[in-house]
This record gives sequence, C-alpha cells and structure tokens, in this order.
Amino acid sequence: MDRNWKGLYLYLFLIAVILLPSLVLAQNDEIEPVTVGHPMPDFTLPTYQGKDITISQLKGKNILVIFPRGKFQPDVWCRMCAYQYADLVDIEKEKQIRKKHNLEILFVLPYSKEMVEDWVDKFPKKFAEIEAWKNPPNADKVTGGRKEWMEETRRVFPKKFEGKIQMLFPILIDDGAKVSKGLRLFTPNWNNGRGPMNIPALYIIDKNGILRFKYISQVTFDRPGFDYLSKVIPCVEYWGRSN
Repeated sequence: MDRNWKGLYLYLFLIAVILLPSLVLAQNDEIEPVTVGHPMPDFTLPTYQGKDITISQLKGKNILVIFPRGKFQPDVWCRMCAYQYADLVDIEKEKQIRKKHNLEILFVLPYSKEMVEDWVDKFPKKFAEIEAWKNPPNADKVTGGRKEWMEETRRVFPKKFEGKIQMLFPILIDDGAKVSKGLRLFTPNWNNGRGPMNIPALYIIDKNGILRFKYISQVTFDRPGFDYLSKVIPCVEYWGRSN
C-alpha cells in the first residue's frame, strides 16, 4: 500500500473518531417531557401542506404548538379539534395574530399522512354534526340531558362553520407518534374515548426556543381559547426579550 493510500485511510479514521460520538448522540436523541422554563425538544416532521418543519429553525418567532385529540373513537374524529382549527383560521383572518405576535401556529397529529388527510377532508361533516347538536329538531321542546347538551354545545361552539376551511396553519404529521409519545401525550383511551389519540395540549415557545406555557387538558371542552391565549402570548414575548 503506497503512502498516499495510508494517509487517506488515516484521515478517514480520524474523521470517524471525531464525528462518531455526535452521530450516535443524534440517533439516540429522544423526545422527552419538557418543563416550563426549559428548552423545547427539537424535532422535524412533514406537514399536510407538503413541507418539513423543524422547531429549532423557527427560532426568532414565538410558536404555539397545538396537539389536538384527533380520534374520539377508532372511526370517529373529535369535533372539537376541527372547530379549534377553524376558529383560529377565522381569528387569523380577522386580526392577523401571527404578524401581531410574531407567532407561528402548528398543529400536530399522531397519525399517518393518509389519516391526516382524512382528518381535513372530514371537516365539513364535523361542522354539520356540531350544528345538529346546537340546533336539534324542536329545540324549544328539548328537555333534560338533551337540553343540557344543546346548551353546552352552543356555549362551546358559538361560531358556525361550513364547508372547507383554508389550511393556513401547518399540520404536522407525527406518523408513529414519536413526538407525541415522547411528550407523554399519546394514549389509547382518554375522557370516555378510545383512540389511539393525543391528550389535547397547548405549548407556547418563545423566540429563543424556551417553553413558556404548557396546558394539558383534563376533558374535551376545557381547552383555552384564543381570547385567553392572547393574554398569555404578550408575557411570552416579554420573557423572550428578557433572555
């Protein structure tokens, strides 16, 4: 073996020794639950809209990450999740909240690309079901539990949405639920439903990548709306500037 080949092999060996620890670390870098005040775990996921999104590449912006429930039953999608997306689209069109708060809004679903496409396609059906709850036949004569449900859904779903909704916010495809499982959100059963599904959750990350707000739901209808979050986000902006 001539001297040039020996030199090349030695060079490649040294490169391997230097890089191998970092490569192993990257391969074994697991998503774990994060405490408020600590850096948000980094991850990259493809989106329904066709692009990949990496959390760390969004530094410089505040990020609202929403984990919808997804499935209520194996063949039934959560209606609240569709309403939540449509409501934020409506607010964005009216108030331009992303520009106002230097904000990116992401939805993460723990399903395959095909299932996420089905989630979007079923929006019109879910909106129709919500309206049927709010306005049953002979609504003025409804009593008992049916009346309570009617009044509850009217309170929780005050807006009326019909047809397709513009997909303004990236919908991240967590196929295999690696991120959702790592954050301990993925579950087979939750709040009288059978999934698999995520426990609904909200994370707000400041422009430096630090988690500043985390909300994990206890029941389907307890998710904070944007009227509340709009009071939290300025605090997140302030904390981001102070670091």
